[in-house]
Amino acid sequence: MNELVFVGIGLHDEKSLSLQALEEIKTADHVFIELYTNFLPHFSIKRLEEMVTKQIRIISRRNLEEENGALILEAAKAGKAVFLVPGDPFIATTHVTLRIEAAKRGIKTRIIHGPSVISAVIGLSGLHNYKFGKTVTVPFAENFSETPYNVIAQNKSLGLHTLCLLDLKVDEERFLSINEALKLLLQIEQKRKEDIITAETIAVGIARAGSNCPTLKADHVKTLLAYDFGGPPQSLIFPGELHFMEADALVLLAGAPKNLRGKTR
Repeated sequence: MNELVFVGIGLHDEKSLSLQALEEIKTADHVFIELYTNFLPHFSIKRLEEMVTKQIRIISRRNLEEENGALILEAAKAGKAVFLVPGDPFIATTHVTLRIEAAKRGIKTRIIHGPSVISAVIGLSGLHNYKFGKTVTVPFAENFSETPYNVIAQNKSLGLHTLCLLDLKVDEERFLSINEALKLLLQIEQKRKEDIITAETIAVGIARAGSNCPTLKADHVKTLLAYDFGGPPQSLIFPGELHFMEADALVLLAGAPKNLRGKTR
């Protein structure tokens, strides 16, 4: 069987894997994993190997991007290869290139979906999924641009919420925090002066979505700047126009100021 199965690991640890995902791993000839596109706080390859009685090979960014996933494709050409990816395989990664290359080589591909940071963060926030606009990543200061500010401004002009994913470099153990992201965005506001993100703007911070102990806090930016969200990974939401149910959710579930209920449409 020439086959490549993309399997979503989920967001926290090896227990996030579905029963179907475990079955795919157990019946694979070769199992690969990448851990550089997202951070799983309590994931253990050793524990997973014990669960599935299989050896799992770690794939680096270089293996995938510079070598075009040759190791995985060669294994899939000879048998069944399973490729484990944090979250949901094709939500916030570039692994579609590997899938396309497999198709070009006549290798069958399948996807076993896993929990995604996008659905988890939105679900935790209590905001309505259909009212989100374009998602954007806030990069580290050394690579910073005004793109996140522009996306937030565009979404707000349409009354839509903005999900901001925060940059990370897992191999360097670097994770952009909500506090740092807000400071970077305020610097752009100071330059642009468009009242898109000010000290009084309401924002929602979420840390460790998908774990048993996520942190969720909605408040003015000036308050969130000093709030301790704990460890990574972290995400940020800038709400657009709020339905009264969304305002209730932010007040009751995320500790937002009660006067937010008076700012709905």
